[in-house]
Amino acid sequence: MKRSSASRWVAGGATAVAVAAITMALPMSSASAADNLSLSGGADGSSKAGGTSYGDVKDGDTATYWSPASATGFISVKWTSTTTVSSAVIKQASGGGSISSWRLLNADSGAVLTSGSGSPSTITFASTALKKLTFDITGASGAPRIAEFETYAGGGSTPTTPPPGGPTTTPPGNPGAPTGQWPTSTGSVSISGTVAVSGTFDGGMKTYCCIGDGSQSESQDPMFEIANGGTLQNVILGSPAGDGVHCLGTCTIRNVWWNDIGEDAATFLQTNGGTSYVIGGGARNGSDKTFQHNGNGTVSISGFFLSGAGKLYRACGNCTTAYQRNVVVDNVLLTGVGYVVGINTNWGDTATITRVTVNSGAVVCGMYKGVPKGSEPTYLGEGWNTTNCKVSRSDITYK
Repeated sequence: MKRSSASRWVAGGATAVAVAAITMALPMSSASAADNLSLSGGADGSSKAGGTSYGDVKDGDTATYWSPASATGFISVKWTSTTTVSSAVIKQASGGGSISSWRLLNADSGAVLTSGSGSPSTITFASTALKKLTFDITGASGAPRIAEFETYAGGGSTPTTPPPGGPTTTPPGNPGAPTGQWPTSTGSVSISGTVAVSGTFDGGMKTYCCIGDGSQSESQDPMFEIANGGTLQNVILGSPAGDGVHCLGTCTIRNVWWNDIGEDAATFLQTNGGTSYVIGGGARNGSDKTFQHNGNGTVSISGFFLSGAGKLYRACGNCTTAYQRNVVVDNVLLTGVGYVVGINTNWGDTATITRVTVNSGAVVCGMYKGVPKGSEPTYLGEGWNTTNCKVSRSDITYK
């Protein structure tokens, strides 16, 4: 995918300030080990270094730890029923990389509860009911060692001081379960070139049109180009939409709808190892992949509806750089698709897939052998409950 050379609109917006405060103190004295909600939950994550385990962050033992396979990654604590949490404590083991930036996420919705710079200890935030809480390491000098990811119901009244490092962009709340119902446009906006987005761009559910020729050509410019850390939300892309949306770094795409996928709905180009989010929204009328992951790091897709496409997600199998790429798919509704995801197992790609409703006959986790640029990847088959394909048949509903 090439960078746009067309004329651009600069779309800036005020970002929401996360209402959270981070302190370096230990938990309040009333928070005993028995109050640690993580002890009764489970754990998973983006990747793990050899000899480490996701479960080590909630075993109450600071001598054991989890490390991501690279300098960045995420670890989650999860519960079988909705649990109210308002503070977390991150305990690190010695010998690991130093964390420089991080985010704490409501994994049910993808919403950022708070974020900060430096190594956190106690993190407090507005009391939130959820089933899964994620600590996302977006920057570090090397692979950190997380000994414990403790969670507590107390200690989290609603603070008003923003975290160190300035305000953060917080995506709106839970998109809910996708229904397949298409949104009603509130109006139309005519554009003739790529719209450059920095900060938050809210389209007010208007339809933006048009750019490109509607073909599968990768030489088309994107309709929206999102700068690192930017958010695009409440937008309908008309047809043709060129090469859709490009994320130059980590980004959030919330409640965005594609009337026609065209070449790709969105392409993720991040090389900072962080996580990009697709929250809610939908796409239709595609013939190949919907979300193309050319950079590294993780793409998280939740609450999304897709009708008619080859794949929901594809990790590039023949890009110039053979990155390890990760995808997290949760709570999506797919019809008329051939694959849910396609990943390259020889490059260490992973797919974590839960709560998917999809048409019968679809491949859930397609495994490929990535190849040098100019060649075509080799399809290896479908994976279930493997190191690369982290998905159980019980998480898939066929219709």
